[in-house]
Amino acid sequence: MGFVLTEEQEAIRRAARDLMRERAPVTELRRLRDSKDAAGYLEAAWREMAGLGMVGMAIPERYGGAGLGWTELGLLLEEAGRTLAATPLMSTVVLGASAVLLGGTEAQRRELLVGVCEGRTLLALVHDEGTRHAPYAVATRAERTPGGFRLSGDKSFVLDGHVADTLIVVARTSGERGREGLTLLLVPARAPGVTITRLSMVDSRNAARVRLAGVEVSEAEVLGSVDKGADILDRVLDRGSIALSAETLGSLQEAFERTVEYLKVRKQFGVPIGSFQALKHRAAHLYCEVELSRSIVADALAALDEERPEVPLLASVAKARTSDAFLAIASEAIQLHGGIGVTDELDIGFFLKRARVAEQTLGSASHHRDRFARLRGY
Repeated sequence: MGFVLTEEQEAIRRAARDLMRERAPVTELRRLRDSKDAAGYLEAAWREMAGLGMVGMAIPERYGGAGLGWTELGLLLEEAGRTLAATPLMSTVVLGASAVLLGGTEAQRRELLVGVCEGRTLLALVHDEGTRHAPYAVATRAERTPGGFRLSGDKSFVLDGHVADTLIVVARTSGERGREGLTLLLVPARAPGVTITRLSMVDSRNAARVRLAGVEVSEAEVLGSVDKGADILDRVLDRGSIALSAETLGSLQEAFERTVEYLKVRKQFGVPIGSFQALKHRAAHLYCEVELSRSIVADALAALDEERPEVPLLASVAKARTSDAFLAIASEAIQLHGGIGVTDELDIGFFLKRARVAEQTLGSASHHRDRFARLRGY
């Protein structure tokens, strides 16, 4: 693992930073919220990202992608996190495309991934069913029919569910509980029996509830093997946890830097409040949180590129570390800004709201500490 970026990676970072600052700043998230935009994401910016090859950055060239790695995609996600960019990167590129790449047939990959890279196909992973992340707590049933399967069940917290073209549904084809007996199936979002209800999230980002009422799909829509979907799901969620950690890294860095800048310009008793020793100590502590987060995210992304066996461990470490750090930094940012920090006038409040939602997405810090312990045999 190297902490120094190559010239190509530096160029990717600069291009991503320029695009996010110009086309997807925090003010655009505010605009989406205030206008109650129907799509809830920056469609023009998404098309521009696709045209620049950013959407297909980590997708193989034979499917229309750039064939780069997770480290490069992590740089894009980090810059998106800095501006809280409302895009389908997590839902479509990270979770959806990963599921298709890991479990799809060649025909399924060509059908879906080319559209993803061109920015015209959106995907959504439909897995959680309760108020908290529990990958194997699946009650949605996929019953055998002469031509395939009939799906029935309710799903919650589906990222970008209301704008997705294709849903990747985790359903139970055998058994009553646990890891075995799960199957991933491709379901058209507009199929008969599919009801999608958009949720209003506190961070102004997209999520939805999905109800499946006797939805018919063919055998050809299975991703991977019947009853063995957890083998794919585990790897998809590991990739998702690491990618979300990269996005969170960008957000927590931006919140920290905005706060330090405020400490330099806000004056009390005729001097900048950043000159007060107690506030220097608090800022120094936050800086350590930023650097620890940066290190674990870099290692986790490199582990994905190198296909190291410790990817599951690093996914949980990165998600727990960045979740805790973002919450701490965003909370301190509000405190250090003082009374104005809790008003809607400043953008800093958006970072605290995002920290709350990101911490729960794909498993909280507590969930991942527990998972890490179980993976290590405790």
